[in-house]
This record gives sequence, C-alpha cells and structure tokens, in this order.
Amino acid sequence: MNISKKDIDQINSVITISVSKEDYAEKVEKSLRDYRKKANMPGFRPGNVPIGLIKKMYGKAVKAEEINTLVSEGLVNFIEENDIQILGQPLPNEKSEFDFDTQDDFDFHFDIGIAPQFDVNLNDMPDVPYYEISVSAEMIDNQIKSYASRFGKYEQVDSVDEKDMVKGNLAELENGEVKAGGITVADAVLTPAYMKDEEQKNLFTGKSKGDKIVFNPQKAFENETEISSLLKIRKEEAKDLTSDFEIEITGITRYQEGEVNQELFDKVYGEGVINSEDEFREKIKENIKESLIADSDYKFNIDVREELIKQFSNLEFPETFLKRWLIDNNKDMTPEKVEEDYPKMIEDLVWHLTKDKIAKANEIKVELPDVEEYARKVAKAQFAQYGMVGLGDEILDNYVKDMMKKEETVRNFIDRAAEEKVLAVIRQKMNLDKKEISIEDFNKMFEQTQG
Repeated sequence: MNISKKDIDQINSVITISVSKEDYAEKVEKSLRDYRKKANMPGFRPGNVPIGLIKKMYGKAVKAEEINTLVSEGLVNFIEENDIQILGQPLPNEKSEFDFDTQDDFDFHFDIGIAPQFDVNLNDMPDVPYYEISVSAEMIDNQIKSYASRFGKYEQVDSVDEKDMVKGNLAELENGEVKAGGITVADAVLTPAYMKDEEQKNLFTGKSKGDKIVFNPQKAFENETEISSLLKIRKEEAKDLTSDFEIEITGITRYQEGEVNQELFDKVYGEGVINSEDEFREKIKENIKESLIADSDYKFNIDVREELIKQFSNLEFPETFLKRWLIDNNKDMTPEKVEEDYPKMIEDLVWHLTKDKIAKANEIKVELPDVEEYARKVAKAQFAQYGMVGLGDEILDNYVKDMMKKEETVRNFIDRAAEEKVLAVIRQKMNLDKKEISIEDFNKMFEQTQG
C-alpha cells in the first residue's frame, strides 16, 4: 500500500492511497474461511460449505470491507504520523469510482482541508479590559436578608397581617345568615396577600383569633382555580358562585425572618465559624466577590475572543471543502443554511485554533484532578443559586460524582477546564486593562449587546 499527499494550495490537499491485491488478499481469504466455518446452508453440514460457493456469495462484500478497513486505518495513521492539521474529516474525492467485481488494484483519493498556519503572540496583543465587579453594601444587605428569610420560622401571632396564613372555619351565607345545606369548610387556610381586591384584603387586617369576617371569594380572588381550592368545590361551581362567606379565625401563622445573630451565623456557615456581624458581612462579601469572578471571566472571555478573532480575521480557510463537509456530515444541512452559518462557523474555528495553539505552546494538559476541580466549581455555583454556601466536602464530592456519571457532562467539563487554563495563560501574558465596575453598569453592557 502506498500513500502520498499532493498539495493543491496551502489549505487544500489530496491524499492518495494505492492498494494492490497483495495488500488485502490474505485478509480476504482468512475472512472467507471464517465465514465458511460459521456458514449454515441447506444441503451442507455446518462448516463444510464449499469455499467456492462462499466466495460467490460473500466474496465481493468481504473484499470491499477489508479494503475499506485497510484504507481507513492507513489514512488515519498517515495524517497522525505526518502531523497534518486537518479541518473536519477527509472526504472521498467525488470522482472516485470502483468495481470490486473486476478490479484488483485501487486508487483512493481523499480531499482534505488544511488549517491555516499562524502564530499567536499574546505579548503583542492590545489591552483587553478585565472588569472587576465591586461588592456594594446593598449587595451584602440583600444577601443577609435572603439568609434571614431562608432560615426564619413560622410562629403563631395574635392579629392578622396581609402576608399571614389565616386558618378558620368557612360557611356560605344567604341573606346574612349561614345557608342551610350551603358550602362549609373546616380548617380552611387563606392568605390575604393573595387576594386581588384591596377592599376584601383589608377586611382581614388587624383581626384576631375568634373574630368572624364576612367576605366574597368571587371578588377576593383572581380566578375559579383559587376559589375551588379554598372551598373544595369543582371549578365549574366556583365560576358561578357569588355568595358571601363567613370565616371564624381559629389560628394566625406568620413567617418570621431569622434574626441576624449567632444562630443565623451558625446555620449559614457552620457552628463557630463566624462570631460577629462584622465577620458575617466580611464572609458574605468574600463569597459574593468569589461568585462574581465567574462573571468577570465570562465577560473577559467574550472580549478576548472578539479581539483574537479580529486579529486573525484575514486567515484563509478551505471554504469549498468546509461547506461540502458540513453538508455531507449533517443530513439537515442545506446549501442555503451553510451559506448563512458559514461566517459564524469561521469565527468559532478561529477561536478554536487559537486556543489550541496557546494550549500547545504552553504545554497545557487537562488531567482528572482539573476536571474534578471544575466540576466542584459548577456544583458550588449551583448550590449558591439557592443560598446554600459553606457545604461540606462530602456533599460536594457526592454531587460531583453524580454529575460525572454522564459521559457528555464529563466531555463538557474537560473542554471547559481546558479553556479555563488557556484563559489563565491569556490573563497572565496579555496586558489586562483592569477596571472596577458596579454590578449595575456591568449588567448594562450585556443589555446593550443584546439590544
């Protein structure tokens, strides 16, 4: 077997693989003998079918399979051994035609697209802004309020506020009196804050246990779903219900936010970790600042990507090959769609090649501990969304193990961990124009981009 490469230009080449009979004949014979051993045909004992009949029935298919395997392996090895930086995958030359019945020798031609050659010198790049988001007192106060709310408790109180849960016995009225055979609900629960009508809502404010209140559910609530849920009736009945109802209050429950004290400090960060409100605020500030780094990095990633793409916007790519490759490898891709998506694809390709060059030049490798560390960061961020911080290692480790059971998730973590390492090198070697910015102004930059 002979393999050669002919360069059409700097970004397009053709690999030719010449296969002669002696390259595959022995393997074909062996495969046919294996077929004969397994063949079970009427009139012949198992394993005793004449080899001539086996060749007649399976010879062409076996020959094609062995040749294709030989060619595929040779093509992959040739590209790897010669360090050819291809784009996409090799495509069979459209002019190649074969007759496996009559031919013994074959020439396979593969079109390949070559990645453009370029160097990345981060030291010569212009300054790229890196936005460090400042943590305001308001952000700390809001987080404290969130913790106080999450670690609060329900208490029985003496009088009703609109956010309280009011428990009582409901009875339908008729002409101001309890209706005989009317709707009654024992231990009904409602919250005045959910009433749409202010007048109905105000009927409950300030009332106490034992008080009786007359209100109209149809006026009080938004829709029949809420009414049917309260009165334990069907929606169809609730829709046409106009009666007043009386509720006798048997209990008033209020959710009290937790106080900012040692008990709250211990619930949030663990017993004895924080011992004063100043320490609490400082720890929260530290946590917020840490969580905002991901936002700063994300913005920097966008900006440095745009800058590098702009720097290498004149790179030449094998356009015809890439468009053909896109169509051949995606059944849903049309020529029109390729034309529409091609500019964006080239931008993504430039960024991908740039990252690869930086990674190679700096000997960046991603190993299992890197992937696990990235997974832990993802886990922490997900828990933090629900105000769960300071979790123990065992909880995080178990969550990470669960996430990494999915192969697709692991591949994504590997890519992201590699990108983080590349961006760390970029931040180290490029001139960063560090700018402190408020969270409001930071968010406005994304609003402007989306607009």
